[in-house]
Amino acid sequence: MPASVCGCWGRLLVGRAGPGVGRVRWELRLRAAERGVFKAVEMRRLLAAEGLRVSAGKMSALWSGTPVSVRLDDVEVLCRVLGCDAAGLLVLDPPPDGSAARPAGASGDTSPIVPAPAPPSPLEGAGPGEGARRSVRPSLPPV
Repeated sequence: MPASVCGCWGRLLVGRAGPGVGRVRWELRLRAAERGVFKAVEMRRLLAAEGLRVSAGKMSALWSGTPVSVRLDDVEVLCRVLGCDAAGLLVLDPPPDGSAARPAGASGDTSPIVPAPAPPSPLEGAGPGEGARRSVRPSLPPV
């Protein structure tokens, strides 16, 4: 399942894997065990000491499996508590079909690097007087 940042600013989503895309593994319990934390209650206390209050339900979702989404702020605190980086919590497995997803321009890749089209102006298509009231929040495209 590839990870992508959704338009909900600062939230990491774990979605369905497409062709040539690997799966993201959530390794919170492994990183916690490396630090001597073996229970969700212990982890919850450590997070609270760092200023992150986590409900029992949310902690259960983080601890027991791969969460559907995680706030990037929460990942930052988890990494600080566990002494790792985001790549230690979110590990990208190779695609199941054996093909390796490479970015454009990578070694051996001859496809051109094409810049993404510019997003439309928030005022584009707005009627008279509508542009000043309308606030458009840009989002990142899915990965």
